[in-house]
Amino acid sequence: MLRPIDNYFLNNEEPFKSCLQFLREHILKLDADITEKWQYGMPFFYYKGTRIGYLWIHKKDRKPYIGIVDGYKIDHPELIKEKRSRMKILLIDPQKNVPIKKIDKLFKEVLALYQ
Repeated sequence: MLRPIDNYFLNNEEPFKSCLQFLREHILKLDADITEKWQYGMPFFYYKGTRIGYLWIHKKDRKPYIGIVDGYKIDHPELIKEKRSRMKILLIDPQKNVPIKKIDKLFKEVLALYQ
């Protein structure tokens, strides 16, 4: 039987499914201390036990995104605040190549907040 977090990634439709699965694997490989957990009905990433981000699909834009828990502490030109007070998001276009360098740079800043 699959865990709820695995079901989330497997049950999305394409092209979201492939994009989210790639993002999941890539983020988990960025640092040995990054783990994942199903919480609040969504997949969250933790760094040394602290929530740092999550993956979801933007309802209005219909694009996957990486949510950054303490995004308000990061000054990144492509992070979007919308009506969130604490979190910011990075939209990912599933029809294009995933911006790996941008994601790596973003997570370098995120991890620096907790080191």
